[in-house]
Amino acid sequence: MNLATINIAAILPTLVLSVVGIVVMVAEPFVGEQKKSNLGWLAFAGTLAAMLSLVPMANNRGQWYSNLWIVDDYDVFLDFIFLLIAAITILTSMDFLRREELNHPEFYSLLLFATAGMLMMAASNELVMVFLGLEILSIATYVMAGFRRADLKSNESALKYFLLGSFSSAFFLYGIALIFGATGSTNLLAIADALRSSKIQISLVSLSAALILIALCFKVAVAPFHVWTPDVYEGAPTPVTGFMSVGPKAAGFAVLFRVFLTAFPSIEDRWGSAIWMVAALTMILGNVIAVVQPNIKRMLAYSSIAHAGYVAVAFAATSDRGVSAALFYLLAYSLMNLGAFAMVTIISRKEDKLVNVTDYAGLGSKRPGLAAVLSLFMLSLAGVPGTAGFAGKFFIFRAALESRLVWLAIIGVVTTVISFYYYLSVIVQMYMREPHDEFSDVRLCGSLKFALVISAAGTLYLGLLPTRVLDWTTTAALR
Repeated sequence: MNLATINIAAILPTLVLSVVGIVVMVAEPFVGEQKKSNLGWLAFAGTLAAMLSLVPMANNRGQWYSNLWIVDDYDVFLDFIFLLIAAITILTSMDFLRREELNHPEFYSLLLFATAGMLMMAASNELVMVFLGLEILSIATYVMAGFRRADLKSNESALKYFLLGSFSSAFFLYGIALIFGATGSTNLLAIADALRSSKIQISLVSLSAALILIALCFKVAVAPFHVWTPDVYEGAPTPVTGFMSVGPKAAGFAVLFRVFLTAFPSIEDRWGSAIWMVAALTMILGNVIAVVQPNIKRMLAYSSIAHAGYVAVAFAATSDRGVSAALFYLLAYSLMNLGAFAMVTIISRKEDKLVNVTDYAGLGSKRPGLAAVLSLFMLSLAGVPGTAGFAGKFFIFRAALESRLVWLAIIGVVTTVISFYYYLSVIVQMYMREPHDEFSDVRLCGSLKFALVISAAGTLYLGLLPTRVLDWTTTAALR
């Protein structure tokens, strides 16, 4: 490898997360039972250090390590989202792990390694590198999903995710093999150059693109590749469910945009219509099925599927405005959904005893502060004006209309109206139903308060003052 292509600053955030993850794992045997939570704060400090290291990384834009690693505004923005997701998840997990008697610091190591895999996916300029990042993320997430080993639902969740995730990884690997056979390269820019040649066997390229698309659609949980999502989300520990609903989803979309808009733009006529259908089906199925879910974790799982459909609308637009809107929405959705799952973590108590929507009855009268914060997240997920959810959907539907995807925008608006029913049903339970529970044993430690403040402040900021972040996403757009 040419020494001129080596640049530590370009991989510094990933390096920081990996080193801190190893330190947390090695330090665990030497830390007393009472001080193990300190390793959670160490992991949180690691995510903050990685955020700070985005500054030197951003000052080293370009292609590094023989064009395997690319640093651009797109990568920097996504890295910021991933690190924010990891930080909030760590804050949400600390009290949960103590409460469930699962205070094993390797959880934080797994979370940091999973985040490092997401950073690798966003920065990869090469399909094999994307695959490595995808596997680092997936393997860590499989273990986290089954972290509550004594719980059969958690075991089932991990096993389902592992088996179906392995199939999707195989699809991705076959897609890489086919595109290498067709073009002689797995580098995204080299593939794009090769596809401009008339000598390429286009049917082989189309099959490769289809396999890669299927694999990534599984990771982002869009229909019809969403069937694993409700069971896995319900069985996994609640903070892990929150992480899975935003982290792997954002990383999957990061790869979808980079691969298809960089390597396969010349065959957009072949995959564009497939994305249109996937987006429409995902929005319809996710929102309609969520209406009848009594369990709030399953309801948020189908909600997560629906929100993946909204991002897929921005993908279908295949424009600068579409990429910008998708990036903005990924940040907005991460904040409001992590906040919602933090609230579910607080209210559910030990062993997820209270996870039905009806269990929230009377929360407004007994714990008005918690009810107000949860209402904010529900209203933002629904898309009420003044919240991050409204701003994100507005930008996505505007991009769809500018790309003449009128029917897709109409489907998006109609399904958004449907979503109001199940989001508002939680608020109705909190404020208009008699309490079944005193909520006197609900604990709210410092780390959870910190997570809720970050999520709520971000949700309001993006809803009321979205311009600065939108300018950043416009700069970060790939096209």
